[in-house]
Amino acid sequence: MRYQQSWDDIAPEAVEEKGQRNLEATILRALELGINHIETARGYGSSEMQLGWILPRLPREKMIVQTKIAPFATAREFRDTFEKSLRLLKLEHVDLLGIHGINNVELLEWALRVGGCLDEARKLQREGRCRFIGFSTHATTDIILRAIESDGFDYVNLHWYFVNELNWPAVLAATARDMGVFIISPTDKGGKLQTPPPRLCKLTAPLTPMQWNALWCLAHPEIHTLSIGPSCPGDFDEHIAALAHYDRVAEITAPIESRLRAEMEAVLGADWCARWSEGLPNYTDIPGNINIQEILRLHTYARGLGLTDWGKMRYNLLGGAGGHWFPGEMARDFDDAAIVRACAGSPFAAKIPAILRDAHTLLLDEPKKRLSQS
Repeated sequence: MRYQQSWDDIAPEAVEEKGQRNLEATILRALELGINHIETARGYGSSEMQLGWILPRLPREKMIVQTKIAPFATAREFRDTFEKSLRLLKLEHVDLLGIHGINNVELLEWALRVGGCLDEARKLQREGRCRFIGFSTHATTDIILRAIESDGFDYVNLHWYFVNELNWPAVLAATARDMGVFIISPTDKGGKLQTPPPRLCKLTAPLTPMQWNALWCLAHPEIHTLSIGPSCPGDFDEHIAALAHYDRVAEITAPIESRLRAEMEAVLGADWCARWSEGLPNYTDIPGNINIQEILRLHTYARGLGLTDWGKMRYNLLGGAGGHWFPGEMARDFDDAAIVRACAGSPFAAKIPAILRDAHTLLLDEPKKRLSQS
């Protein structure tokens, strides 16, 4: 999703030769390194078309190709969109077909209802057009659990990494069902680690923050795949260097994790670090739909580890800019007493209004767009 020509569907002649050469060089470098999972989506503009110019020329048996189709209100729309994807990719089948962005209750219902998107995906599977069916999600954990517990999927793409451990119950639920677990954007969404703050670099040495986070994820056997999100062949290098430590992954990640947690406790207090997410309602149950859980998460790691640029990137997607991919509102205006009542289940309910104001002051920036909107 980071190396195609455009986030819009464009005519083939609009693709620049230099960009296509870069895309193809990136794919070839991945396969050379043993990275064989190539992920795209119908929502990624010219990506499928450009991949379709190289994938048919490569050994099909050496690649796991995944595309993703957004949930639709009708099965016909879902199938028609998948057919377009397959035509663009110039493949007879994809290995993984994901229902892309089960992010709220309505989209979950579109996917799971009788005759809906999942049923249509299973028909495609029986026709030999896809091998396995999963879903991707930016939803709250309760919705992800509902999707997993439907027992309708073979794998899940979700967010889980050091700065977002909230979805661990979903990871465990997927593991119990022998589902594949694919982690979305552990480098960028997981802290903007391609440009880490000096404070974090010091804490993760001798590894870079990017390397440490990747190894920390892979130290958990429940995690199978990390997305790298390369924009050019050189973007693999730092990840590959981390694999020198893979055979002793627990040994090398544990002391760094201890340093990170000690730093956060020194800044925020041990009780906050252990319990900040406890008893928080979903944004739909908070006056003004303020996404308190997400704001407190961003504030915790921005203050605790200096990840302010990452926090700004994420915080300013609230308020409609991120759509259903990043729902809820900023802490722009609220009634303290109403927030305290809504958060009564939190051990920090009385402190939350002040923390929300601090988060807003720290993280407010120019409104952001998701990468697909840029």
